[in-house]
Amino acid sequence: MTMARPQRRRLRSLTVASLLLTVMALVLGPVPGSAADTDWWNATARPTPDAQINVTGEPFKGTDAQGRVRGFVDAHDHIMSNEGFGGRLICGKPFSEQGVADALKDCPEHYPDGSLAVFDMITKGGDGKHDPNGWPTFKDWPAHDSLTHQQNYYAGIERAWRGGQRVLVNDLVTNGVICSVYFFKDRSCDEMTAIRLEAKKSYDMQAFIDKMYGGPGKGWFRIVTSSAQAREVIKQGKLAVVLGVETSEPFGCKQILDVGQCDKGDIDRGLDELHELGVSSMFLCHKFDNALCGVRFDSGALGTAINVGQFLSTGTFWKTETCRGPQHDNPIGNAVAAQAEKQLPEGVSVPKYAADAQCNTRGLTDLGDYAVRGMMKRGMMLEVDHMSVKAAGQAFDILESEAYPGVISSHSWMDLGWTERLYKLGGFAGQYMGGSEGFSAEAKRTDALREKYNVGYGYGTDMNGVGGWPGPRGADTPNPVKYPFRSTDGGSVIDKQTTGERTWDFNTAGGAHYGMVPDWIEDIRIVGGQEVVDDMFAGAESYLRTWGSAEKHDSGPNLASGAAASASTTEWWNPFVSFAPGKAVDSDKGTRWASEWKADQWLRIDLGSVKPVKRVTADWEEAYAKSYRIELSEDGTNWKTAWSTDSGDGGLDTARFATAQARYVRIQGGERATKWGYSLREVGVYSD
Repeated sequence: MTMARPQRRRLRSLTVASLLLTVMALVLGPVPGSAADTDWWNATARPTPDAQINVTGEPFKGTDAQGRVRGFVDAHDHIMSNEGFGGRLICGKPFSEQGVADALKDCPEHYPDGSLAVFDMITKGGDGKHDPNGWPTFKDWPAHDSLTHQQNYYAGIERAWRGGQRVLVNDLVTNGVICSVYFFKDRSCDEMTAIRLEAKKSYDMQAFIDKMYGGPGKGWFRIVTSSAQAREVIKQGKLAVVLGVETSEPFGCKQILDVGQCDKGDIDRGLDELHELGVSSMFLCHKFDNALCGVRFDSGALGTAINVGQFLSTGTFWKTETCRGPQHDNPIGNAVAAQAEKQLPEGVSVPKYAADAQCNTRGLTDLGDYAVRGMMKRGMMLEVDHMSVKAAGQAFDILESEAYPGVISSHSWMDLGWTERLYKLGGFAGQYMGGSEGFSAEAKRTDALREKYNVGYGYGTDMNGVGGWPGPRGADTPNPVKYPFRSTDGGSVIDKQTTGERTWDFNTAGGAHYGMVPDWIEDIRIVGGQEVVDDMFAGAESYLRTWGSAEKHDSGPNLASGAAASASTTEWWNPFVSFAPGKAVDSDKGTRWASEWKADQWLRIDLGSVKPVKRVTADWEEAYAKSYRIELSEDGTNWKTAWSTDSGDGGLDTARFATAQARYVRIQGGERATKWGYSLREVGVYSD
């Protein structure tokens, strides 16, 4: 379901109206609140010492005039990544009963001067030296360009909530390969063990915040496991926290020398366990090729380092090919990563890659196909970021064949050429938390698509995700963030955030930690304009509609399953294997119909009676049609073309068209892609 276009424009006008009313209220003076309007948003018992929030005013509640929730969406964050990667890659904790001085401690090996901050050296360059002391000075960290220090302290997340954020996707994250090669660790590198711990710690953090507000259920940080729960939490003015998973080898599905190390049973057990933990979205591959899919490469020296990890994990380096369409993976390049390359066995070196071969040869495997379908059965949302172009394209094919809307691109790791395909399904997109100029420019570039599909916009902070965040524009910038400023809804006043002896100014510190998210949004308003922020403020409703549609999804019965089928010709060369027309409608992907080796052949399906037809899927074998059409008939004599293409690329196709009445459905082949005829594994016919 999508929002009506006039409503989206009305949301923008309502935002402007609320700001005008706020100005009027400031001019006329404050209005006393009733006795029932207590300051429920303020904690009654914080730990000591602690960070300040530096936001005043009641968080907004309820819905707009059309019944829609409001608020910003961070579709990609890693609150608990300090518990992953062996426990010593990200230094500091997001909360502690003993307060900020205990939570925000540097890693032991970083003392006394950062000389052993190896990951700092790898990610930031230089010698890694820094002041390891956090509280109360915070001289060198957290910082927008420090990738090893905790940025998700709970008080910063609270400040973002107070500033208007209403959805946060907490991706439970780890990477067994990075853990195994990193010098410092204090626990196992098993990925599922880390995911279980991070899920537990997330619920512990919810209980920690509840305690500050008077008991279970009273805090603002609410972990939700359904879109309905999330909607209710947001109506209460609180933050809906969604659990996701981002690992390189989910369910133990790594691959060694191109041989998968898991099976369908592992996938089912893993998905069931994640569902029980409350996980609602996940990535199937991340950084390294695995038994489920190939990845979208990292570039530069980091790409080289990860390619080394790919070899150490799988026994193979990334393999590239010339891209088949306009979409492409990131260029690997041939940059040197000396520290990482020292890890390779003697005589082994990172291969050189041709500049015109920019796509991963590895796509979605059969096990990956099974995992995607398993997620759909459970109403989960699939993250396509980090998938190779080939894998993402195949995943989209599956989602389209089932009309499944639960697809997310959370932080700019999907080829932007897929954006309309995602929106057409009913999916949700967020952009990586970059500099205000670049973020605003990209938001404006895709504004027409959001207008077309009536959707809001998200962002992915990826904090604690080793990515880097927007740097400061400088104290002397001509259009700085001016403190204090009003929240987007107009109900809160946001000042500079103070922790200990350090006061953070976005103009000079940039996106140093999560508490700077409201400041960053204000910077976007200044640089990019109110309409960009309004689209972001509509993000919560769009995200929940994608999620809710996935939960309620029902692709309807396949009208072709077991139906009578006939064809113009059938291949008969193998006396032991049948390629009869009925093999294309037997619900078995291991069988297929194959025509004789000539053009202009057809397959016809008899639905038994006249029925509404809106969608047809065609799963091609290697012998596919470059051009073909879907024809419909009520009597088997008079045919009308419902859909056609001249750019078939094989694989799984989905033809959508206006609903028409038909008893007979015919796939009429045109130009062949190979010297063979046409071959279809399965054909599906649907009424919705």
